[in-house]
Amino acid sequence: MRPDDTKFTTIPVGKLGLIAMESCSDLGKKVDEYLVKWHKERQASDHALINETAQDSFLLEATCPRFGSGEAKALLKDSVRGVDLYILVDVLNHSIKYSLCGNQNSMSPDDHYQDLKRIISATNNKTKNITVIMPFLYESRQHKRSYRESLDCALALQELDAMGVNNIITFDAHDPRVQNAIPSSGFDNIMPTYQFIKALLRSTPDLEIDSEHMMIISPDEGAMNRAMYFSSVLGVDIGMFYKRRDYSTIVNGRNPIICHEFLGDSVEGKDVLIIDDMISSGESMFDVARELKRRKAKRVFCISTFGLFTNGLDKFDKCYEEGIIEKVITTNLTYQRPDLFEKPWYVSADMSKYIAILIESINHDTSISKLIDPAARIKARLEEYKQTHTIKED
Repeated sequence: MRPDDTKFTTIPVGKLGLIAMESCSDLGKKVDEYLVKWHKERQASDHALINETAQDSFLLEATCPRFGSGEAKALLKDSVRGVDLYILVDVLNHSIKYSLCGNQNSMSPDDHYQDLKRIISATNNKTKNITVIMPFLYESRQHKRSYRESLDCALALQELDAMGVNNIITFDAHDPRVQNAIPSSGFDNIMPTYQFIKALLRSTPDLEIDSEHMMIISPDEGAMNRAMYFSSVLGVDIGMFYKRRDYSTIVNGRNPIICHEFLGDSVEGKDVLIIDDMISSGESMFDVARELKRRKAKRVFCISTFGLFTNGLDKFDKCYEEGIIEKVITTNLTYQRPDLFEKPWYVSADMSKYIAILIESINHDTSISKLIDPAARIKARLEEYKQTHTIKED
């Protein structure tokens, strides 16, 4: 998949500029490489418009240095006047540290979010537009009020809107209805379904994709929409687990799960795909995988947009060695531990090209509806896989 140059006959919204914050520097470099390549190709083929220029890089230099007290400021080293600006930030990147009174602290989601606001403030309203690309939506797990609770995600969205952000792009939001907090502003929730299926097909040459040999599993009722979409595009059956929780107890901010109840047809002898938005500690995913293996499932593939692995990788290694899980597929939208890539059970779904195409489309003010719903492209890849048991790079 690459941009269709015939779509880009409209005048760009403004000169393209990209800020990849330190938390998203690796992903930002990959996105920039695609943008540079496509712009140079269009320039060479006379597809580029008069105010669309080919550059060696669209990345703008921006930093957030900190004082010894832990306070910080944003510094833009390139002009943003009239720029259609895209800011990439990963609020879950805990690998970045800063000094606080001589102690080394890991950056928290709150720290990353404050740095994002500092960068926006430093633009001083001189940009043409600002689009924030925040793959994991800040505080998206605190999206609703059940008791006397804060509504952190809604407040953050309203704050960004008030600061002049025109569009917010996020991926697989925990509950996309949180966009109701900013009903008149741009908010796009993108699903990485196509990239998941590409990663699965490339890494597993012996899949039989039909209802007799494969099944999609939702680990809870909240993930059903994701599972239903996978089920429809793959043409296979779906099952669901219901989490029975102890609502009288709170452990690590959540009500502990008592057991998982399964709703669905037999999984005996089938490859099963567990679909969820995130893997945190992995305990819930392990419980579901064990239940599926107890029901004689053939292979268990765990697919999740965000792989946090908050309790380390040892339990994943153990489950793989015991044959409970076959593969774990997550995206590179958030920080990936270096040792992940050494694991035989791990597959990474690269999202950089997809983000680059989204940026190109929005910069030219063209529709992204076909990018958001990739059903036709998925079906084409499935046909290719049935013929060759693999797929080529697109």
